[in-house]
Amino acid sequence: MNPQAKLIFVLSLILGTTITISSNHWATAWAGLEINTLAILPLISKSHHPRSIEAATKYFLTQAAASALVLFSSMTNAWHTGQWDITQLTHPVSCLILTSAIAIKLGLAPFHFWFPEVLQGSPLTTGLLLSTVMKFPPITLLFMTAHSLNPTLLTSMALLSTALGGWMGLNQTQTRKILAFSSISHLGWMAIIVSYSPKLTLLNFYLYAMMTAAVFLTLNATKVLKLSTLMTTWSKTPSLNAMLLLTLLSLAGLPPLTGFLPKWLIIQELTKQDMVLAAMVISLLSLLGLFFYLRLAYCATITLPPHTANHMKQWHNNKPIHCSIATLTIMSSMLLPISPLLSTIT
Repeated sequence: MNPQAKLIFVLSLILGTTITISSNHWATAWAGLEINTLAILPLISKSHHPRSIEAATKYFLTQAAASALVLFSSMTNAWHTGQWDITQLTHPVSCLILTSAIAIKLGLAPFHFWFPEVLQGSPLTTGLLLSTVMKFPPITLLFMTAHSLNPTLLTSMALLSTALGGWMGLNQTQTRKILAFSSISHLGWMAIIVSYSPKLTLLNFYLYAMMTAAVFLTLNATKVLKLSTLMTTWSKTPSLNAMLLLTLLSLAGLPPLTGFLPKWLIIQELTKQDMVLAAMVISLLSLLGLFFYLRLAYCATITLPPHTANHMKQWHNNKPIHCSIATLTIMSSMLLPISPLLSTIT
C-alpha cells in the first residue's frame, strides 16, 4: 500500500476515535464511528486476496448496521425526551437498541459471528487495530451510558460471550481466530462489570489491549499465522518465544502476571454486589480460555516439530527484539504489584 495512503487512513482512525471519545452529542459520536469504519476498510482489504475482500465486506455490513442502530436509538431517545446528550439516555427502548448496537460494534455474543471471520481475513497488524483501537470508541459509549443500560441483559450477554469465546476457541488452529475468540471472552469480563463499576471495565480494556498488542506484534515479528508454523519458531527466535509464553499466560489470567489483576478486581466487585453465582460461573468459563492459551504457549515453547521436509528448522535470527514488544511484554507480566494503587483509583 502507498505510504501516503496508509498515513491518511491511520490519521483518519485517530481522528474518528478522538471525535467519538470526546463527544457529548450522539451525532458527533456517530460521525466518529463512521470515520473509523471507513478508515479501517482499506487496511483490511489491502492484500487484494478474496478472503480479505470478504472480510472487508462483512466488516462494512455489520458496522453499518450497528451505526444505523446507534443513530436510531439516539433519535428515539431525542424524540421522547428532547435530549441528544449521550449521558441522558433514559428511554427503555433506546437503551435496548443501544445495547444491541454496541454489542454488534464490539463483537459481543450473540452478535459475535462476524469478528473471527474478519480477523482471519485481515493482516496481523490490521488485526491488532481491530482488536484494540476499533473497540475503544464503543467501549467509551458503553462507559458513558452504563447507568442507563439493563444490568441483567448485560450480565447474560457477558456470560454467553465468555462461554462461546472459550468453547469456540478450543479446536482452532489459526492464531488469528484464537485471538478473536480470546477477545470475545475478554469482552464478557468487561460487560459483566460495566453496570457496577465502569472504571473497572476501562481498566480491563487497557490491560487487555496492552497484552493483545504484545501477542500480535510478537506473531507479526515471527510471521506466524497457524499453530504448525508456531511450532517451528523456537529455533528461529527463542527469546521472542519465551516472551510470548509470558504474555499468553498473562492473557489467560494466571497469577502473578498482569492479566490476573482485572479478573481479581472484577470477581471482588461482583462479590460485593451479591453476584456470587455470576462471579463463580464466569471464573469457571474462563478455564476454557486457559486451555487454548496453554496450547498456544505449549506450541510456542515446548513442542518439538517432526523433522520432516515440511517442518525444517529455520535459521536462527539474531535480529534484536523491537523495543515495543519488550516494553509491552514487561508490562504484561509485571504490573500486579501496583494493584493496590489501581484498586484505589477504581
